[in-house]
Amino acid sequence: MEGIQAFRDIKEAVKGKGIICTDSLPANLLRDFEHYQITKDIMDMANENAILNPCPPFYRGEEVSGDVIDFDYFVGYHFKKYLLEVQQAIMIYCLMDEKRVSHGETKC
Repeated sequence: MEGIQAFRDIKEAVKGKGIICTDSLPANLLRDFEHYQITKDIMDMANENAILNPCPPFYRGEEVSGDVIDFDYFVGYHFKKYLLEVQQAIMIYCLMDEKRVSHGETKC
């Protein structure tokens, strides 16, 4: 996908980032992704003041370690109350961008 960068190394993926998002996995896939768990050490590689926003439902010890949720990185519960507004803003942005492109205007 154009403009999307994929990483196989979680340390490289997190390095220099300001927002780290996770998603939960079905139990039968957890073993395949065990090296991609977000821990405090991994979050320490992100930007200063980075936030961790795991998508619910999330489980301590699966996509995020138990300890990382207890640090200031974690904004999951507070952040989620604004999730619908964020999703709507992204959709509006994408639709407006598509409208500009279809009228021959330059992308933002």
